[in-house]
Amino acid sequence: QVQLVESGGGLVQAGGSLRLSCAASGRTFPNYAMGWFRRAPGKEREFVAAIDWTGGSTYYTDSVKGRFTISRDNAKDTVYLQMNSLKPEDTAVYYCAADGEYSAGGGYYYPAYWGQGTQVTVSS
Repeated sequence: QVQLVESGGGLVQAGGSLRLSCAASGRTFPNYAMGWFRRAPGKEREFVAAIDWTGGSTYYTDSVKGRFTISRDNAKDTVYLQMNSLKPEDTAVYYCAADGEYSAGGGYYYPAYWGQGTQVTVSS
């Protein structure tokens, strides 16, 4: 079992930056992939980014490439999402995810565990 707690959400103006953090506990942290998803108002939850257990493989949805960076610190059991050049369409609840099936080459990530989410609001 893995427990995930997100932090770092908030209100920011368009063009600004935020860094989300997700602290994991439970199973040994380095042994599984991690990722971020988001759900905008009135929309389905969508994939944002994922990273393998080594930190050497990352995968992003097209809409955030070049603006968002996912990283992890296995010593702190934490995964991060650095979000730059934020746009109003990035407004959503952002969810941390862990474990499950991940393939950057195959272009998919199906998590096994979810956090409670943190709100990100980008004003125009």
